[in-house]
Amino acid sequence: MMMNYVWGAMVVFSFISACFSGNMQALSDSVVNGGQEAISLVIKLTGMMCLWGGIMKIAEKSELTKVICNMLRPLFSFLYKSIDKNSLTARAMSMNITANLLGLGNAATPLGLEAMRRMQEENPDKSRATDDMVVFVVMNSAAMRLIPTTVATLRTQFGSASPMEIMPATWLSTLLSLFAGVTVAKLISRITSKNKENIFDLRFSKRSKVR
Repeated sequence: MMMNYVWGAMVVFSFISACFSGNMQALSDSVVNGGQEAISLVIKLTGMMCLWGGIMKIAEKSELTKVICNMLRPLFSFLYKSIDKNSLTARAMSMNITANLLGLGNAATPLGLEAMRRMQEENPDKSRATDDMVVFVVMNSAAMRLIPTTVATLRTQFGSASPMEIMPATWLSTLLSLFAGVTVAKLISRITSKNKENIFDLRFSKRSKVR
C-alpha cells in the first residue's frame, strides 16, 4: 500500500518538475519509451521464468535439488528455523542461492519467486511475511556472488582486459552486505518476538485479574 503512495508521489513530482523546467516533451518521450521498455521487460522475464521454472522441475525430478539442499544444510539450519530442510521449499531456496552464488541473476529471479511462493503457502498468516521470508529476501538483496558472471560479461562488452579481476572486491562486498543484512534482520526479528511475548503476557495478566 505504501509503495502506491511512493509511486504516485514520484509521478506527480515528475509532472510538476517538467512543467516548471519546460521539459514536457522529454517527459512525454520518457513515458512512451518507458511503456515500451516495460512491455519488453515483461516478455523477457516471462520467457526467463518459463525456462528456469522448467529447469527447476527437471532438477527436482533428477534429485539435483536434493543434493544441493544437502550441501547447504548447515546454512539453512543456521539461518532458517521454521523451514523443513527436506521440503520442496528448501530445495527451491537452495537453487536460488546457488544461482546467486554463480552470478546468474536472470536465473535466480524466477527461482527466488518460486521459493517465496512455496514459503507463502506454508505461512500461517498470509498478510505478513515470516522471519524466514524476510531473511531470504535480505540474502537476495545482498547480491551474494562467488562468480560475478553478469558484471564480468558487461566488463567484457565494454573492453575490459581482465573482466574477472573484480572477484576479490566482489567477495568482500558480498560478505559485508550479507553479514550486515542478516544481522539486522535477525535483531529486528528478536525484538518483534519479544514485543509479541510481552503483549501476550500483558493480555493474559489482565484476563487473570478480571477473573
